Amino acid sequence: MDLLELKGIGVEYDSNGKKLLSLENVSFSVQSNQFVSIIGPSGSGKSTIIKILLGLLKPSKGSVTIGGKPLDPSKIKLSVVFQNAALFPWLDVLKNVEVALEPLTDDEDYIRETAKKFIKIVGIDGFEEAYPRELSGGMKQRVSIARALATGPDLLLLDEPFAALDVFTAQALREELLDLWESPSLPPDTILMVTHNVDEAVQMSDKIVVLSPRPGRVLGEVKIDLPRPRNTRSEDFYTVVDNVVKLMSSD
Repeated sequence: MDLLELKGIGVEYDSNGKKLLSLENVSFSVQSNQFVSIIGPSGSGKSTIIKILLGLLKPSKGSVTIGGKPLDPSKIKLSVVFQNAALFPWLDVLKNVEVALEPLTDDEDYIRETAKKFIKIVGIDGFEEAYPRELSGGMKQRVSIARALATGPDLLLLDEPFAALDVFTAQALREELLDLWESPSLPPDTILMVTHNVDEAVQMSDKIVVLSPRPGRVLGEVKIDLPRPRNTRSEDFYTVVDNVVKLMSSD
């Protein structure tokens, strides 16, 4: 079943009296329990799609449906992790996670225990009283992931979540996030990730949607049937990477 479907999405901006296209006739779907990545060069409109799904931007053309109904971000459990952790610097780690739960319930015990649970799940237990300025980049992003997962999202949006991290930290977080996604007892069920890193997309995704340079159009989709966990040094892995790169270069 398609959890999310975009049909004929177009986004047009006015710039000094000129009309600029960001996205043109973009269509693709994301099924429940699927990990889908959107990949394309800078300026192809990848993050624009995230803004549309968050309700921050209304497309000029086309439609977005969730479970077959018009998109209403207030009626779907949706969380997002950005490239920068976007933590509140005046709040400690525990409070930075709790703040996402406070609009959902008045049960303070539930908020506290759920926040602690996900802080432990992402591997930063013991740092509940630390402030963002005291954390490394990887630890900040773990807090951001804990905050996103604590609300129990049906759909998790990832906007270049590992781009600002060093190679080793990024790889560790990719593997840990995949473990969480594959666990039937933990959220999220479905993930949509925006990235420009082909290897990352192939390692993590069931399907990759490839966008052209601006205006972003869907050049094609690549389905990935490699067994998990994926051997990122195997010949089969690099064959898929080459297929994605060729598709990106086909425009």
